[in-house]
Amino acid sequence: MEETEEEKKDEADYKRLHSFPLIRHSDMPEEMRIETMELCVTACEKFATNNESAAKMIKETMDKKFGSSWHVVIGEGFGFEITHEVKNLLYMFFGGSLAVCVWKCS
Repeated sequence: MEETEEEKKDEADYKRLHSFPLIRHSDMPEEMRIETMELCVTACEKFATNNESAAKMIKETMDKKFGSSWHVVIGEGFGFEITHEVKNLLYMFFGGSLAVCVWKCS
């Protein structure tokens, strides 16, 4: 069964709509937040089928750039309660339903 032009257009619109990151909560300074958000998008796109590798890439990069003790959770359908350092938390969605939480706790 071949896709019609209408279905292809709808799929392209859906992908475009859900490919932008949506920040749910962050207390990071502006520059750090933007850098972290871009890193998360890059990692999630690079490892689209492997959340563990994406989380590892984000954690290692954050540890090098902003000091150690960063934690990363990536996935769909999870809850969490964390303790974190002030001005070191980012909680965002990417690709529609993929949640990314990045925080520092020493």
